Amino acid sequence: MALETLSPDWEFDRVDDGSQKIHVEVQLKNYEKFLAAYTSQLKRIEDALDDSIGDVWDFNLDPIALNLLPYEQSSLLELIKTENKVLNKVITVYAALCCEIKTLKYEAETKFYNGILFYGEGAVDSSKVEGDSQIQMGRFISFLQELSCFVTRCYEVVVNVVHQLAVLYTSNKNAPKVIETSGVHFQAMYEHLGELLTVLLTLDEIINNHAVLKDHWTMYKRLLKSVHHNPSKFGVQEDKLKPFEKLLLKLESQLLDGMIFQACIEQQFDCLNGGVSVSKNSTFAEEFAHSIRTIFANIEAKLGEPSEIDQRDKYVGICGLFVLHFQIFRTVDKKFYKSLLDVCKKVPAITLTANIIWFADSFLCQKMPVAAKLLDKKTFQSIKLSRESFLQQKAQSLTKEMQSYYVFVSSWMMKMESILSKEQRMDKFSEDPTNRCNVFIQGFLYAYSLSNIIKTTMNLHMSMQKPMTKTSVKALCRMVELLKAIEHTFYRRSMIVADSITHIIQHLQHQALNAIAVAKKRVISDKKYSEQRLDVLSALVLAENTFIGPSTKQRRLIISLALSVGTQMKTFKDEELLPLQVVMKKLALISELRERVQAQCDCCFLYWHRTVFPIYLDDVYENAVDAARLHYMFNALRDCVPAMMHSRHLESHEILLESYDKEIMDVLNKHLLDKLCKEIEKDLRLSVHTHLKLDDRNPFKVGMKDLAHFFSLNPIRFFNRFIDIKAHVTHYLDKTFYNLTTVALHDWATYSEMRNLATQRYGLTMTEAHLPSQTLEQGLDVLEIMRNIHVFVSRYLYNLNNQIFIERISNNKHLNTINIRHIANSIRTHGTGIMNTTVNFTYQFLRKKFYIFSQFMYDEHIKSRLIKDIRFFREVKDQNDHKYPFERAEKFNRGIRKLGITPDGQSYLDQFRQLISQIGNAMGYVRMIRSGGLHCCSSAIRFVPDLEDIVNFEELVKEEALSEDTQKAARQLDSVLSDLTRNSAEGTEYFKMLVDVFAPEFRSLKNMHLRNFYIIVPPLALNFIEHSISCKEKLNKKNKAGAAFTDDGFAMGHILARKCALDLYMRSTYSVAYILKLLNQYQEFDSLHWFQSVREKYVREIRALAKQQNVQSASQDEKLLQTMNLTHRRLEVCLQEFELLHFSLSSARIFFRADKTSAEENQEKKDREEESGKTSNGDLSNSTSAEPVVK
Repeated sequence: MALETLSPDWEFDRVDDGSQKIHVEVQLKNYEKFLAAYTSQLKRIEDALDDSIGDVWDFNLDPIALNLLPYEQSSLLELIKTENKVLNKVITVYAALCCEIKTLKYEAETKFYNGILFYGEGAVDSSKVEGDSQIQMGRFISFLQELSCFVTRCYEVVVNVVHQLAVLYTSNKNAPKVIETSGVHFQAMYEHLGELLTVLLTLDEIINNHAVLKDHWTMYKRLLKSVHHNPSKFGVQEDKLKPFEKLLLKLESQLLDGMIFQACIEQQFDCLNGGVSVSKNSTFAEEFAHSIRTIFANIEAKLGEPSEIDQRDKYVGICGLFVLHFQIFRTVDKKFYKSLLDVCKKVPAITLTANIIWFADSFLCQKMPVAAKLLDKKTFQSIKLSRESFLQQKAQSLTKEMQSYYVFVSSWMMKMESILSKEQRMDKFSEDPTNRCNVFIQGFLYAYSLSNIIKTTMNLHMSMQKPMTKTSVKALCRMVELLKAIEHTFYRRSMIVADSITHIIQHLQHQALNAIAVAKKRVISDKKYSEQRLDVLSALVLAENTFIGPSTKQRRLIISLALSVGTQMKTFKDEELLPLQVVMKKLALISELRERVQAQCDCCFLYWHRTVFPIYLDDVYENAVDAARLHYMFNALRDCVPAMMHSRHLESHEILLESYDKEIMDVLNKHLLDKLCKEIEKDLRLSVHTHLKLDDRNPFKVGMKDLAHFFSLNPIRFFNRFIDIKAHVTHYLDKTFYNLTTVALHDWATYSEMRNLATQRYGLTMTEAHLPSQTLEQGLDVLEIMRNIHVFVSRYLYNLNNQIFIERISNNKHLNTINIRHIANSIRTHGTGIMNTTVNFTYQFLRKKFYIFSQFMYDEHIKSRLIKDIRFFREVKDQNDHKYPFERAEKFNRGIRKLGITPDGQSYLDQFRQLISQIGNAMGYVRMIRSGGLHCCSSAIRFVPDLEDIVNFEELVKEEALSEDTQKAARQLDSVLSDLTRNSAEGTEYFKMLVDVFAPEFRSLKNMHLRNFYIIVPPLALNFIEHSISCKEKLNKKNKAGAAFTDDGFAMGHILARKCALDLYMRSTYSVAYILKLLNQYQEFDSLHWFQSVREKYVREIRALAKQQNVQSASQDEKLLQTMNLTHRRLEVCLQEFELLHFSLSSARIFFRADKTSAEENQEKKDREEESGKTSNGDLSNSTSAEPVVK
């Protein structure tokens, strides 16, 4: 209803004030800010997750992994379905046997090889720990039992395969033919049989090369013999011992005697009960020999070539098959035997697994001695020579090969990046999978070639016990890095690779299906149907049907077996068959790309060659520019971890892993991290101390190494830790700088500068030392000074104006100083209670010094001279305008020197001056203690907002009814605040206390001789000035022994002595008043007008000299003018020094209120006593007896 009441013209009449537009703009700006912040956040997340070259993640630790291996749950029976039942059975049996062999091979490679290889590793040296080897073998027996069962199973499979092939290829004309085999060659069966024989001979090689295993076995047998003699001692039942001994004998004969392969080929293949005949089956013998030759012909051309894929592994299988053929049929093809040996010249050695290397010539010669006799010895010698020459050539060509592969792999990586970054274009869709397939295969081929070069070279050097050069080691390590770079490239692009592989497999399957379709059409077009033709057609149909589906290992195996039947009777033309075989090879490689790349890039063998790691680290350190390659090497070093987990000789494989981890980390610390830390520290030190010119740091002469590259590395993953080089060096420098600063506190500024330089030059985020305030610039501690105050006052000089003590002399290039801040820090450390204790120590020290002071003044030689001087002054004062003559002071000095001097040239007056200075230093120290205490209290109280109005925390806590402990804490806080407030407002008058405590003794009648003190001041001042000038002149000399620029302790000291002498007599008696009037030394000293006398003397001499200079300037005698200038300068210096002494005396007088006479002080004291008496009468309860501090 309200809307209806609105005027329809309102919308038009409304005034546009622009507020809506402003509001929209504000919202848009806010939205833009949100988008910008969100974009930057996403970018940070992307950068954090981005897998750059430094982030080599461990495949085994992927939280989510993409498995590219095709998989399906269909069984062989489901896949092999044709109308030809007989063919179905043949293919099914052979496929099942091949699958069994693959399973056995996988089990051997993952479990048994590693279990035996790592036996004895990671354990304490058995020679050190008695019985450890037997314990390891005891744990290992169960593993050997499992290995025995495995080997037995392999024997059974070998026999079964031979029987199945012998039944198919029978020469018995009476026996029924299963299928027509005239043109059928099941090469896949022989290849698989060769793989199984390779497994057996590999086990033999591992055990034969394992000396530790055999030694431990022997020791274990001896232990068993001891147990056999006394079973009860070991808690073993005798009836169980014999079966165990039989088991050990069986294990030894079957496994440890190196006869695993031999026992396999020496099996009884002929069935005794009239079953399968093998040895006399000539058809099978021919087929066996033909298949071996065919497989060899296919691999021989590829061996040692860049396009080699798995030909070496097949060559080992061919040698095993050849020996098996000889063992069964006892015939030798001499020409083929020689062909097998000729390969050894091209491929000198083959790595079976890890560090186990295999020589074909030795194997064939050992297993077929009859055949070896057919060839001359020169053939075998030439093979050995070719092996040695191979190593020599490799040592020379390895660096060039590495450089070539570096270019190849870098180029390939760029290709991978460019191909995988492009979107697939539909118009070139058929070309794209082909290109990608070729690039993927090229990467695998590089990996295979690199792996072969590294393994063969390293293992051959180890086997032949020939040392490698450092250059070769560096080149091989570079190749290892390239190997891991290839693996990382595949892994980094695994998502796109996975997507590409699917398309490539479909593309290859399409090509194969087209080829099979053409062949099938050709078979169907021929109307002459025979059993053989039907078998061919059935095989082609089976291959065609199997192609339609995922490219699993089982499907590819079935296709291979089916094509073995389907390629007979020239169903395929030569130009058709070869491309089909290429497609099949590509399909096998692409389908298992990740697994094959991972297998070739697996650097588990490095565990057995880890002695090269220190050399590698030294090289990385020298060439810091390539520091990023460390990631690849550590990734390679960790490849042996999955293999180590199969070790069974220790309580847990974790022990082996920890041992390996510790070993690698120790090497890393020794050869890289420690060197890096020390080099960085050295560089920082030399940079900070460049003014000392300690070393030639010209980069054009000594070279330059930029170690900053190490600090741009991302943390390196190794085992369960990240190795952060930057953090490690930062921690080392922080720790070193902190520790050294605490030891040498005066170097804190140097280390602070080094810390800043580390941040600027290397980008290190250094931690501030945050040393407690009492340790920064600490200097000497109050406690140390207090305990050795006699040493302190003699070794340090006092500066009155700056309140600072400076060390007199030091063996170092620096002089220690002590100022108020140092004292305040010490008081904060030890508490304010130390102040009173320090003053007490000072009092004890002063007592001893005043005793010496009194003895000196009492000495007859000194006393008589002083009395004489006093008499003289009284006589001549009217004539000299009441001024003590300067010449009289000089005469006194000369007279004292005649009394004798010390071995170091000091007179009695010099020693007295030193005594006065030491007393003054002690008083200066007391003054600094008071100032330090005030400074400490004011620093502690600075957080209290208002000193005039401090709240009572105890009352506040009680109001809130908090616990008793809280109230107690509040009460303590109130007490602390009260003390700090009082101490910061007023300090203790330590000077007054020290004056008062000595006054009674000085006033006693027995110290009357001290009244002469005022007259010794002029000669003492003259002595001091001469000493001061001498010290300051030494500052400009090379030998600065005895140099100084301040010593206000003298002024402080003799003011105190004069002040103490000023109050010699007791007050309140007539005689005392009389004597005070006579011996008021302050007035007496002022009456000497000593400093006026000095000034007049020097001014007079300076004026006279100036007149003489004016006269002599006319004669132009340069030497005389120079002498006058020097004299003029000396007079000015002396005058200046006397004036400085006068100012110092005037300043020091303030502390002791020496401007007042003793009568005035007595009057002031009486007034204070009367005032305090009135206060005490008014409130006796508040009065407290103040105990003197100095006792």
